[in-house]
Amino acid sequence: MNSRERVTLALNHQEPDCIPLDLGGSVVTCMHVSIVYQLRQALGLDTPGTPVKVVEPYQMLGEIKPDLLDALGIDVVSLRSTKTMFGFRNEGWKPWTTFDDTPVLVPAGFNTDPEPNGDILMYPEGDTSVPPSGRMPKGGWYFDSIPRQGPIDDDNLNVEDNMEEFEPISAADLNYFRSEAERLYNETDKAIFADFANTGFGDIALVPAPWLKQPRGIRDVAEWYMSTVARQDYVYQVFERQCEMGLANLAKLYEAVGNRVTVALVSATDFGMQSGPLVSPQTYRELFMPFHRRVNDWVHQHTHWKTFIHSCGSVMGLIEDFIEAGFDILNPVQCSAALMDPAELKRRFGDQVVFWGGGVDTQHILPTGSPEEVRAQVRERIKIFGPGGGFVFNTIHNVQPKTPIQNVLAMYETVREYGRYPLGWH
Repeated sequence: MNSRERVTLALNHQEPDCIPLDLGGSVVTCMHVSIVYQLRQALGLDTPGTPVKVVEPYQMLGEIKPDLLDALGIDVVSLRSTKTMFGFRNEGWKPWTTFDDTPVLVPAGFNTDPEPNGDILMYPEGDTSVPPSGRMPKGGWYFDSIPRQGPIDDDNLNVEDNMEEFEPISAADLNYFRSEAERLYNETDKAIFADFANTGFGDIALVPAPWLKQPRGIRDVAEWYMSTVARQDYVYQVFERQCEMGLANLAKLYEAVGNRVTVALVSATDFGMQSGPLVSPQTYRELFMPFHRRVNDWVHQHTHWKTFIHSCGSVMGLIEDFIEAGFDILNPVQCSAALMDPAELKRRFGDQVVFWGGGVDTQHILPTGSPEEVRAQVRERIKIFGPGGGFVFNTIHNVQPKTPIQNVLAMYETVREYGRYPLGWH
């Protein structure tokens, strides 16, 4: 059974030959560049000092090359834009060293000149003539968005100000997605994971628009969250316009890539905190669900793609609504959050939604546990989520820096050993 067949069966709640694995299929199922570097060294794929490309500077994600996919038995490849969260392209690579001395390559637009205090500032489209949109503190691992919120005049709010980044997809981008989808489909046997819909309604990583030089509208994180209650009519109008643009672009994208794509990321908006939902079920149903349903309905009516929602935190109280909205796949399945017991998740929703993630806890077990503890949790999660299909193994969100590489190796070794159907081991 090849990777594409394996993933397809799992997504259809059937048991393939073994549990499918994802690494790098999306920006929420990836790995920090420092860990990619260490993993490649541990597997003997590179000589010491060989740099790894940073393919998404915002989270400092490392490139997952085909040789690493093959070495780990990964079943998914990524189809996403060549532009970074800061608006410059992944091209013109130049050497840089992270604060933990990992040798990397960064795109030409990446600012490598530290501030006097040692911080690294990032600029939209790499343009240092405009205010910076991101900051990596000295000794840090990621970039934080810098608020660039202008005065808000509630009497004259203009939906167009929050629509600047939502525009018709260009012919150049369509040609890129067409050729890249064809290449991935013909040159690999892996499932293609597409992140190109631009339908992340209220995704708080996107609200500040770190790729825009002069963002307008409501762009401050706290102000946006308050606006979902205090300015709900305005936010609804923004989503309405965004949805119209997203659906128009999806039609063009489907014409370009067809059913070569297996999975499409529809939403990466976080609806959960560690302790419970960020929004009430009523707010989700009134403000977000109408647009999720429209996008999911369009995808299901016109394509063979499966739709993917990423939401961190405790979302047990919203999963029924996610399913009603038409989502096929739930990620990252944060079992460490309140009420997110894996056995209860599988019992209640295992025949209705695919669990893509939940394989091991990246907050506690993977970064601070022993290899034995990692193996034990991976075995437990396979035993819970694996039966009947409906499970794609991935860590709970991206693998974080400072994770012991022996724990990462233990995780993949355990999946290979125990992830083969039928799951008859004890």
